[in-house]
Formats: sequence, structure tokens, C-alpha cells
Amino acid sequence: MLNKLFDHYRDREYFPSIWRIGFPIFIQQLAFAGLNMLGVLFVGQKGETAVAAVGLAGQVAFLLNLVHFGVISGAAMFTAQFWGKGDIANLRRVLGLCLALAVSVSLIFLALAQFFPEGILRIYSKDEAVIALGAGYIRTFSWTFLFFAVTFSYAMVMRSTGNVKLPTAISVSALAFSTFLSYALLFGRFGFPELGVNGVAVAAVIARGLECVILLIVVYSRKSPVAGSLKELFNFDLSFVGRVIRPMFPVILNELFWSLGITAYYAIYGNMGTESIAAMNIVNSIEQVAFTFFIALSNATSVNVGNRIGAEREDDAYSFAGRSLGLGIAGGILVGILLQVVKTPVLSLYNVSPDVIRNAGIILIVSGAFLAVRINNMTIVVGILRAGGDTKFSMFLDGIIIWIVGVPLAAVGAFVFELPVYFVYLCAMAEEVAKWILGMRRYRSRRWIHNLTRQVDGI
Repeated sequence: MLNKLFDHYRDREYFPSIWRIGFPIFIQQLAFAGLNMLGVLFVGQKGETAVAAVGLAGQVAFLLNLVHFGVISGAAMFTAQFWGKGDIANLRRVLGLCLALAVSVSLIFLALAQFFPEGILRIYSKDEAVIALGAGYIRTFSWTFLFFAVTFSYAMVMRSTGNVKLPTAISVSALAFSTFLSYALLFGRFGFPELGVNGVAVAAVIARGLECVILLIVVYSRKSPVAGSLKELFNFDLSFVGRVIRPMFPVILNELFWSLGITAYYAIYGNMGTESIAAMNIVNSIEQVAFTFFIALSNATSVNVGNRIGAEREDDAYSFAGRSLGLGIAGGILVGILLQVVKTPVLSLYNVSPDVIRNAGIILIVSGAFLAVRINNMTIVVGILRAGGDTKFSMFLDGIIIWIVGVPLAAVGAFVFELPVYFVYLCAMAEEVAKWILGMRRYRSRRWIHNLTRQVDGI
């Protein structure tokens, strides 16, 4: 048994490929999650109302980012396979389509955040102090939406060509600058004015703007494969759009439905009280750190699986995906245990009430128990099904089950049985178990493998 397992991981391509693409993504995600947790810790010094306000305002950005991820990861299905095939012209056309869609969605969210911030926040909370603080924050922060649409589009397509280090270095630098500026403007340090919570939003806008400009300058000065002219990027007709959008559309719907489901969870937690949503926001910032390696693993798996399918190496794609699933289970168990070791000293850093700390500690126990399952689900959806073009099943697995299983159980637990927030969170984990069972069956069936490059031949 062990010999078979070791043989399965002796493939000479697997670990070098994961390392080459995954390590820079891991560094980027670790920096993002670590700096985000530090930012929540800074805001936490202003009390649980500030934590709740920034966290709930961030739900709008979270919803947009997942719609962006649906658009851009849907495009990356094609660009990874086009790169494997050596088709640069179509790779650039897909990037152009991706930019047009991402910027359009950002403009819609920007308008909502500018004109209806209080109405949006009332979905999540009844606390007027939280709503007032969050509305001012989101009006400022929403200007990052346009910059992020452009940066994320280029960075994701660059990943599919194997160029991960450049966008990672720029992104990490921007995040570090944003964290420094957030601290300075939040507390009025280093000669900067004290802007309170709104200073965090100002810092984010400045950092995202610089990140976008620097990335574009470097991409075009180095003549990257993604450095298409406006004519090359937008040189597509309705026939091309239709053939690309058809498999992309379920991915976009997937992220939209899933993100709305997560938003529904936060609306449930928020309506349970400010202490409940503050605990969930703290846990979320810690979970982001726990997931960093596995986000890198799923993204590296996606690129490698897509490249192999595009190169018509379907058996290799299947085996590569299976190795990532095994690695995710082993890593999830280890990190789940580590969470329990570090939770007490980490939670003691937050200046919030003892009830918030207690709830967050119990939620982290539940989170650790289900971590391996959640990691496998992420790898199945992002790293396997989407890379293989199996977007309809991916949409069902990730975007529909949350509404059939997770949200109803969490709502019943919160509002019918009036359970504590950690039991409501446990109810929500039933969704992850259902997804894992169905997702593993789909992986083994091989019905997720589709060569998308054949759909656009001749365009």
C-alpha cells in the first residue's frame, strides 16, 4: 500500500511543476492573508464595532472579487490550454474579453457602493453604529474595484503561462505598502493625519492604483506574452465571444451563486449580533492564513492540468490532479491541528470582548476539523473541474449545493433553534461534506476532461 503511494508521487514532473507555479502564489497568498490579518488586528484595536463595520463593508468587495474570479478563472481555462498549444493570438483575445467583462462588473459595483452603501449594509446588520462606520469606509474603498479588475485579469492570465513571480512580487509589494499606510492613517503615525477606519480604505485605493500602473508598465516594457496591443486584445467577433463565453458562463454563475451564498452566511451571522459577526471576521482572517498553501496548490494544479489537456496528455492530467487531492488531505489534517495550537495566543492579540474571543476559539475548532475536506473541495472545483472545462458540474457543486444544504441549515440553526454562532457555523459545514462526496465521484469518472482548444479552432 505504502509502496503504491510512494510510486504515485515519484512522477518527476509533479513536484517541480507545483513548486515552480505554486510557490510564488503561496508567497503572494501568505503575504495577502498575513497582512490582511494584521489589518484586522489594527482595526481590532478600535473595538468590535470597527471590526464588524470593516468586515461587513468588505463583503461587497468579497462578492465582486468572486465574480471577478469567476470571469477570470473561466478565461484562464482557455489561456492555460492555449499556452499549452502555443496559440498566443487567441490567448490575447481571451484576455481582452476578460478585461471587458471584469471592468464592466466593477463599474456596476462601484455605482452601488457610491449611492446605496447604507442599504447594502442593512442586509447584514441592524446596528446603526456599524452601518454608519461601514458606509463611509465602502464609499472610499470601492474605487479599488476598477484597479483590481485590470490587475487581476493580467495576473491570472500570466499565471496560466507559467509567469507567476512577476505579478506576485508586485502584488506583495503593494500589499505591504497598503498595510504600512493603513497603520499610519488609522492611528495618525509617521506624520500622517489620523483618519480612523476610513484611513484603511484610503490606503487600499492608493496601493491598488500603484499596483495596477506598475504591473502594466513592467508587462509591456518586458514584452510579456500577455502584452497585447488594444487591437490584439479586442480583435474578436461575436462568434469568438459565444464560443468562449459558453463554457465560461457557468463559472461566472458558479462564483456569483457561491459568493451570494457566503454573503447569506454573513447576513445570518450579522443578524445574530455584532459579537457574532466580529468573531466570524476574526476567524476568517486567520483561516486565510491557513489556506495559503492550498490556494497555491489548487492554482498550480489548474495550470498544469489545463496545460496537459491542451497538449492532449489527458492521462497525465488525471494523475496530476489525483496527487494534488492526496496532498491536500494530508496537509489539511496537519494545518487543522496547528490551528488548535496557535489559536489562543493569536486570539489574545485582539482588543474585543471575552465573548467574541470565546466564540472565535470554538469556531476555529470546527474549522480545523473540516479543513481537509474544504481544501479538497477547492482543489476539485478550481484545480480540476474548471481546468478540464467541466464548468456545468462545477457550478452545481460549488454554486448550487450551498443553497440546497448550507444556507438553509445555517438559517434554521440561527433563527429557528437560536443556536450559538459556532453551532450555526457547524451547520454550514454540511455543505462541504456534500460537495466532497459528489466532487470525488466526478473526479474518478474522468467526465470532467474536455479539450477547450478544439472549440475555438479556426477562429
